[in-house]
Amino acid sequence: MSVRTLPLLFLNLGGEMLYILDQRLRAQNIPGDKAHRVLNDIISTMFNRKFMEELFKPQELYSKKALRTVYDRLAHASIMRLNQASMDKLYDLMTMALKYQVLLCPRPKDVLLVTFNHLDAIKGFIQDSPTLLQLVDETFRQLIEVYGGLSAGEFQLIRQTLLTFFQDLHIRVSIFLKDRVQNSNGRFVLPVSGPVPWGTEVPGLIRIFNNKGEEVKRAEFQHGGNYVTAPKEGSFEFYGDRVLKLGTNMYSVNRPVETHMSGASKSLASQTQQSIAPNPLAKEELNFLARLMGGMEIKKPSGPEPGFRLNLFTTDEEEEQAALTRPEELSYEVVNIQATQDQQRNKELARIMGEFEITDQPRLNASKGDDLLAMMDEL
Repeated sequence: MSVRTLPLLFLNLGGEMLYILDQRLRAQNIPGDKAHRVLNDIISTMFNRKFMEELFKPQELYSKKALRTVYDRLAHASIMRLNQASMDKLYDLMTMALKYQVLLCPRPKDVLLVTFNHLDAIKGFIQDSPTLLQLVDETFRQLIEVYGGLSAGEFQLIRQTLLTFFQDLHIRVSIFLKDRVQNSNGRFVLPVSGPVPWGTEVPGLIRIFNNKGEEVKRAEFQHGGNYVTAPKEGSFEFYGDRVLKLGTNMYSVNRPVETHMSGASKSLASQTQQSIAPNPLAKEELNFLARLMGGMEIKKPSGPEPGFRLNLFTTDEEEEQAALTRPEELSYEVVNIQATQDQQRNKELARIMGEFEITDQPRLNASKGDDLLAMMDEL
């Protein structure tokens, strides 16, 4: 496990979340000023300096539910509200998109290019906000400083850690199914064509060397694919052509996106149901959430501007049906950590979560899980 994985995981998932929310805000004809405010508020929270400082500290990844709690708070950092079914779908789309991108990275190091693509797109959302652009640019520089000098082996460990995190997720996404890059069982199709990784040759040639390192023989073989040499390496600089398209906005063309649980995922969920026994990482996960959320600053909205609910489904009926049919084991409504075992940390989280509350907005009945401690009490 790499202790340098969390910033890349968070920033890439956050970028996917912004892509999806931007598409849904446009699809539901939310007024431009409100949509703009939602994206700005979320980006401001994501790239808060204290939050980034905590994020970039070397640390292991924690459970999907612990991270999901952070994104639940992040999605509700503005006047927009999502109910449980829409939040589940949002998180499913985020995770499956990033899993696809990490799987298809030509080289482990290209995970960084995927991250840069997300940050480049995020900067496009905030062109009229110099303050937010400065925050994103600071994160850009931090990424270059932290990851620019890592070896290929260290990037391989990061990629392996990411793939382990996504290992059991096989949720079918309509865009991937239509583009035939995902099978009906939720597993992705790896291509056998296109450019090979930068710095490598097109397969098909075997070189044989003697004990002096001299080439003595060549043999060719049929590789069965349609590969070409990479035209150039993507830029790892602050500005430049990333070349790699993974991590760019696949929702820029407006088309509906559906998610479905595959049979394999349903059976797997029943096998991996959370144990009722105390989790040995429970205290660490609670500390992790306290540190991470303590770094977030949620700006209280000024004025009586009403909130609104965003639906990730085409209709309310589809959203209600999704909530009823989703396997309970795959719902992220509850963070499975034993909060009651640490009363002092419990109070600290209560203080932090109190700062997250947006008191000026009407609370919608569909909004679930607005109090982390209440969620924990449900365990």
